[in-house]
Amino acid sequence: MSQSESIHDLVQAHRITAVIYVAAKLNLAEAIGEDAKSAAELSGLVSTDERALRRLLVGMTTVGLCKQVDRDRFSLTDLGRQLDGSADQSFKDWALFEGEMLVQSWSGLIDSVRTGKSATQLWGEGDDRYAAAGNSPEWIARFNAAMVNLTRTVAPRIVEAFDFSTARVVLDVGGGTGELLGGVLRHHPGLEGIAFDLARCEEAARAHFDRLGIANRCRFVAGNFFETVPCGADTILLKSIIHNWKDDRCRIILRNCRDALPSGGKLIIVERIMPEVAVADPEHRSRAMSDLNMLRGTGGVERTESEYCTLIESAGFVFAKTVQCRCVQPYPV
Repeated sequence: MSQSESIHDLVQAHRITAVIYVAAKLNLAEAIGEDAKSAAELSGLVSTDERALRRLLVGMTTVGLCKQVDRDRFSLTDLGRQLDGSADQSFKDWALFEGEMLVQSWSGLIDSVRTGKSATQLWGEGDDRYAAAGNSPEWIARFNAAMVNLTRTVAPRIVEAFDFSTARVVLDVGGGTGELLGGVLRHHPGLEGIAFDLARCEEAARAHFDRLGIANRCRFVAGNFFETVPCGADTILLKSIIHNWKDDRCRIILRNCRDALPSGGKLIIVERIMPEVAVADPEHRSRAMSDLNMLRGTGGVERTESEYCTLIESAGFVFAKTVQCRCVQPYPV
């Protein structure tokens, strides 16, 4: 925290989230495009009150999303371009997910801190947030799109961090609509892939594989990783899965992965790593906020490296022997 920052500044941070969300919802980044535009011009493009929109644009400028070229014209910064849905590093869908879904969930954080229970548990909807969300196509679509935003940013780092050259078939457990698996297979043309997730992800995953031109060496298998994990792969990916669940549920997932792997198979775990001792640091803050999001949202937890090692070993894996396990920090802060 900077010396000039105060509790007054920190407690108002939700206002920045609201500004970013409204900009994303109005498609302002797409409307501004490459050239500076006036508030009057933009208000016509996004159907808003001109004076109110100008005030929003000023607010966007103060948080670094826009530049005020002159009194009434605004252009996008590189940061602001991340709200363009067509940008390579777009976080637009995540901004919409945060503004529409997570903000509402976080409003009940005090109840989760008091009880240790997630929102769905407190609402009487069970332990599995994803099962509870199954009745909301809107939530599923928004969640999947937000996950694509995050995965697209980290997929190149995963491809770079891990040696897939000895792999024959990679299975992405909880692979959603196939964003990560697609990135791995495009980088390694000799690999085959299996995306494994709930049936509601299948149509979008198959369409994604078709777009990438990898449908001939990649397939989707529908199922529940608490019941079984399909065999046939020598390498299993688990990205942002283990942090969603408490230890007992994680052990079920890990044991099912262990049972699906052949002797000498490889399990790759990609998760945030919590610091052993937290300090006032942007990176530590990002991880701690994610941990609280797990508390409120799924009932899961962000873990330290030692906690991951203990958990993985308790599920029957042996490091650097029959199965090699590695945890990495996947997300930029």
